[in-house]
Amino acid sequence: MSENHTTQILTTVQDWLRYALSRFSEAKLAFGHGSVDAYDEAAYLILSTLHLPIDRLEPFLPCVLLPEERNRLRSVIERRASERVPAAYLTGEAFLHGYRFEITPAVIVPRSFIAGMILDHFQPWHDTSEVQSALDLCTGSGCLAILLAHTLPDAKIDAVDISPAALKVAARNVELHGVTVNLIESDLFTALNGKRYDLIVSNPPYVDAEAMTALPDEYRHEPELALASGHDGLDATRIILGNAKRHLNPGGLLAVEIGHNRAALEAAFPHLEFTWPDLPGGEDMVFLLNREQLPD
Repeated sequence: MSENHTTQILTTVQDWLRYALSRFSEAKLAFGHGSVDAYDEAAYLILSTLHLPIDRLEPFLPCVLLPEERNRLRSVIERRASERVPAAYLTGEAFLHGYRFEITPAVIVPRSFIAGMILDHFQPWHDTSEVQSALDLCTGSGCLAILLAHTLPDAKIDAVDISPAALKVAARNVELHGVTVNLIESDLFTALNGKRYDLIVSNPPYVDAEAMTALPDEYRHEPELALASGHDGLDATRIILGNAKRHLNPGGLLAVEIGHNRAALEAAFPHLEFTWPDLPGGEDMVFLLNREQLPD
């Protein structure tokens, strides 16, 4: 069956939903960039491509599509299935706890267990009512820094990334959300010139070398700089732990996401008393340390 023939015989949204599900299942796609399965991904891509509300599918299922709409859908579905491009890069957007962010392949698709902690004001682990300054290391799209700005509107927020291309994406998102975030090009703390904060959060690179070789193709569309972190996945985290204390005010909090590296981290730093919040869907993914617990 030719592509043109496919486009001609699939006329309704429901037809294209069924086709996308079949195509995605046949391709054995990996999900983890905002969708949990093929159905959610197909529904999202169809609604987004047709510029329809992404939370309403049922009313549009019987709608007959125009030829140009069918051609757009075919192109998007085939790119997702054959090139395994994450949906966020195809639509240019991603959502994190209901907040929308513009996305390009210059940044990883927003996903962080720290996001929910920010929106919950780090309760019950820390009191953010007195936070006057906060830093987001490895900001990427700027999503965590922007959530900090929404949650702590009176605090000064800095956001750091080593990638100029990522900072351009972050700048667009800061403007989109109408918040104030100071974006800084820096390799972790190197350009911060002794600045101190009440709160530091980071979702740094943390994929170890073995896991990098086994990543699904979808993740290989993301910048390797934002994923890989040495043999054991702790290269960036070691630097953060070695420098965070001098950039935190007394009583300040450090929150770092490390994926599945808890055992390796605790073996590398046996004398640190990490707190491991039990988060929905992510036990042992984030550690917390107060300034006073950090090494000098």
